[in-house]
Amino acid sequence: MRVATTPHDLGPADRAIAIGTFDGVHIGHRRVIEAAIAAGERPTVVTFDPHPRSALGHRVDLISTLERRLELLGDLGVEETLVVPFTPDLALLTPEEFARSVLEPLGARVVLTGANFRFGRGRAGDVEALRGLGFDARPVPLVDGVSSSRIRHLVAAGEVDLAAKLLGRPVELEGTVVAGDARGGTLGFPTANLAVPSELLVPAFGIYAGESMGQRAAMSIGVNPHYGGEERRVEAFLLDYEGDLYGKRLIVQLWQRLRDERAFESEQALIDQIARDVEATREAVRPV
Repeated sequence: MRVATTPHDLGPADRAIAIGTFDGVHIGHRRVIEAAIAAGERPTVVTFDPHPRSALGHRVDLISTLERRLELLGDLGVEETLVVPFTPDLALLTPEEFARSVLEPLGARVVLTGANFRFGRGRAGDVEALRGLGFDARPVPLVDGVSSSRIRHLVAAGEVDLAAKLLGRPVELEGTVVAGDARGGTLGFPTANLAVPSELLVPAFGIYAGESMGQRAAMSIGVNPHYGGEERRVEAFLLDYEGDLYGKRLIVQLWQRLRDERAFESEQALIDQIARDVEATREAVRPV
């Protein structure tokens, strides 16, 4: 998939454009994107980075990084994506100014949006505004009960199995493997310590079963209370994996929350519990 940050980098073509932030690329987003792919023109996504609310000073915990969002879009069959840098100045453009500066240079013919999509200064633009500007604008019905905010709520509560139903895929956590305490290795369960981007949503503290790099993975999110920790750690134990992960980007799917994190009466009790977590991870079933 070709990615650009200005319309002129892509150039004009007869395009069917799906427009939206698409954080998480959940099943509602996929409906919009699939409609663009089916429209008969070149399927192109127009999305924004950073998240518009974040750019306007509001904290937004993202479901996926921009890099992962683009990968997911490519997996759906999108040929080209325009990532529009969202700035306060962009937010001040009228709907007409936005359309003339972004959509027209792309050669947009068909524009697909979620039924509740708004754009331009004061969120004044909608499907009818796009039609008034000469585009074949088509609203795509929302999927009942599915929204990025609802998914964020479920993930923050650790309900990754329910969130997966709205995403249409397992919840993921992404980070770069960095050096940790190396304590897991001494216990017999060497873990990869993930540095998670600060803007990314992290599920509730606890122990999770999932998968990474084609291997079952048990993940611990929390402060390691058994050792009196105070700093949040995100650690993944890839079952049956041998190799050096330091410095690598790692995406871990979270299939099931197994338990709360807690302190144990002894180190042996902790080891025994981790062994049970590993067995539970082997038996876990991938959601959706």
